[in-house]
Amino acid sequence: MGGLKAVAVITGGENSVKGSLQFFQEANGVTHVSGKITGLKPGLHGFHIHALGDTTNGCNSTGPHFNPLKNDHGAPQDDVRHAGDLGNIVAGQDGVAEVSIKDKHIPLSGIYSILGRAVVIHADPDDLGRGGHELSKTTGNAGARVGCGNYLHLSLLNIIKRF
Repeated sequence: MGGLKAVAVITGGENSVKGSLQFFQEANGVTHVSGKITGLKPGLHGFHIHALGDTTNGCNSTGPHFNPLKNDHGAPQDDVRHAGDLGNIVAGQDGVAEVSIKDKHIPLSGIYSILGRAVVIHADPDDLGRGGHELSKTTGNAGARVGCGNYLHLSLLNIIKRF
């Protein structure tokens, strides 16, 4: 199934992180993530899909990285990694990160769908599982969760097309 769309609205609770991300699954199964996140400190920030869409306790209730195959943490280009490992986004000096990522491990349909899960932006860079820290193979040692949002819905256009 291709042409599916979803949206996540990002908030940061007490800090000023906010934005929105659009997800578009192409017919070939690759999902394109695009959007803008503001209110970040300049530099790299870990960017992941987490297992739960629960934001009742802010970003802390989103659970671990989405990892249905129980792999070690890694980089987006690694063959073996968490499905939710999307690497880093880069915030400029103005605190704005323009996001444009394509990934084949984050479908909007099927058994490993990311719908209903959360996207999380971390305070620090993701070391992509190569940092040698005790958290490198589980979280990328990316630090605190500074912004998150869950996938609100498939776009209305997709629902209309089905009828």
